[in-house]
Amino acid sequence: MSRCLTERSIDHVVLERGDVAHTWRTERWDSLRLLTPNWQSRLPGFSYTGDDPDGYRTMPEVIDFFACYAKTISAPVQTRTTVTSVRHDGEGFLIRTDAGEWRCRTVVLASGACNVACVPAFVNRLPNSIANITAQNYRNPGQLAEGGVLVVGASASGTQIAYEIQRSGRQVILSVGEHIRAPRMYRGKDLEWWMDVAGILDQRFDEVDDIRRARSVPSLQLAGTPDRSTLDLNALTAIGVKLVGRLAGVTDDGKAQFAGSLRNMCALSDLKMGRLLDFIDEWATNNGFDNTAVPPERLPPTRVEGAPPLAMDFMRGEIKTIVWATGYRPDYSWLELPVFDRKGMVRHLGGVVDFPGAYLMGAPFLRRRKSALIDGAGNDARDLSNHLALALADARSWRMKQKSDLGPVSASDP
Repeated sequence: MSRCLTERSIDHVVLERGDVAHTWRTERWDSLRLLTPNWQSRLPGFSYTGDDPDGYRTMPEVIDFFACYAKTISAPVQTRTTVTSVRHDGEGFLIRTDAGEWRCRTVVLASGACNVACVPAFVNRLPNSIANITAQNYRNPGQLAEGGVLVVGASASGTQIAYEIQRSGRQVILSVGEHIRAPRMYRGKDLEWWMDVAGILDQRFDEVDDIRRARSVPSLQLAGTPDRSTLDLNALTAIGVKLVGRLAGVTDDGKAQFAGSLRNMCALSDLKMGRLLDFIDEWATNNGFDNTAVPPERLPPTRVEGAPPLAMDFMRGEIKTIVWATGYRPDYSWLELPVFDRKGMVRHLGGVVDFPGAYLMGAPFLRRRKSALIDGAGNDARDLSNHLALALADARSWRMKQKSDLGPVSASDP
């Protein structure tokens, strides 16, 4: 967004609570790699230029990428500046920080959608002997106690963490809820390549039937491994991970209750994967790729044991740690504008917030299906900066008219 505003000669500042790429520096596990290939990290005026376009960046490489981008575009970033409140006083927006106050005519809310880890309320019923950790503060298996580990959540984060912990020698039980299975490679290409060229990632928010549902869909079960392997539930059970259903609750006496829907969840996930690959196959046929691409080949169905456990007594001591990979929610505790819906989310239409002069960036499916990816930020920023520029121009014209009605106006009026 800063790059797009600079191109339009719009004076602005970027306030950052830490250093550039703060979240990537402080809230990611050590072995994590991007789930998108290097070539897909495309930002306005900046893209990958290395010799491994099909590889996946490590966390230090991601941090360097963003730091280099900020330096290359000379972004006016004020680091280590925490915003404590954003309000409108009738004249404009008043931004209070721990380093002073700012006033502006427009504001872009780009604090992200993954600020606070979602942990169910029944966590308070767990025995004190069980350590709780979220994907946000998990770093590596070495920080965990010896003994069994329950990983709750089977999307991209949960499957990767379960794989790593199981290989460390600890027995992992994975609690599986809604998830979307996906092959890393399909017909000789990265799945992200197919989704990119087929236009799936460019689908707009106003082209789907239920945008609320689309924005809550879990991330694909993809992992950016050096060998480009598929990390799905079959890969996990092959190394000894045990599957149970969604963790539905914990009783007062410390017993876990798992939903009996594991088989259905896995079947539905396989069905969704099949529909995605069917779409890709149809697109490939219609666009002349059948002669050059590898023939279609599908993964076998997800394997589920005949009678997965529906309960577990945490008091027996088999589980020493629970890792919550159950998603995140944004933190808007500092936002003092009347823009929230009943679920505490910012009301917006494709990033144009339901309050004049306010904009949103970095939310899932903000304007396109790829909005939550690095590759989607640039397109969203171009659209929203255009809207912002027009809004500023309209406001300036109105102010000029108001002043002209009162008398001469200086040409340098801001």
